[in-house]
Amino acid sequence: MMSLRLALPLAAGMALAASLPAAADDWPAPIQALEQQGLTVHGEFDAPGGLKGYGASIRGQSVAAYLTPDGEHAVVGTLIDDQGRDVSAEPLEQLVDGPKNAELWKAMADHHWVREGDADASRVVYTFSDPNCPYCRKFWQDAQPWVENGDVQIRHLMVGVLKADSPEKAAAILAADDPSAAIAEHYRTGAMPDSEGTDQSEQWVADNTQVMRDAQLYATPVIFYQDDDGEVHKVMGAPSPDKLRTIMGSDSP
Repeated sequence: MMSLRLALPLAAGMALAASLPAAADDWPAPIQALEQQGLTVHGEFDAPGGLKGYGASIRGQSVAAYLTPDGEHAVVGTLIDDQGRDVSAEPLEQLVDGPKNAELWKAMADHHWVREGDADASRVVYTFSDPNCPYCRKFWQDAQPWVENGDVQIRHLMVGVLKADSPEKAAAILAADDPSAAIAEHYRTGAMPDSEGTDQSEQWVADNTQVMRDAQLYATPVIFYQDDDGEVHKVMGAPSPDKLRTIMGSDSP
């Protein structure tokens, strides 16, 4: 199926469908064909230009599909309005990313994470971190002003996904007397703690890694934060300065 970038005027009142079909068999034939090609369809939304939009995902990434007015064809890609704005951004957030992120937030809270920062800090940020990840180190460095000021606590879920020795390194960090200090020292200097992984810490790493894989996330860091409305958002990779301020909830102290 060809990916197309379409430019159409944004229709006023674009809204999510009030209810979802009971089964995949209820989708139009072109949308069912996309499912057979690997897309998971989460719901539908009204789109401009006589199109019907569908919020979908594939390999952990959200994507929009659009059914043509004749009901016989579908295109997958980015639909933009006459101002260059992606009209699928909000529907995808509500239909696909938002529910998945909220579910993952609960799963992360129930797994083994290492807190960095003040336990009383109201701003909580989760991140999947690999000891061999340079972008995890970059995020750690950039986040320090907020952490040191007591504004934010970062909860590291150590995983082993990038290199063959990543699980061993992650398990050693979790087995340290002070895992938070071990993370900081590792990202500051590259040094590893003297501790060796234990059966327990190796299991923690395996469990955290499985959570990440179940969410179809394959690179680090993957950062999660809640906005002022409690909505959970995901950022992949080292964030830009503007995005970092959004994650942390304020300008740098």
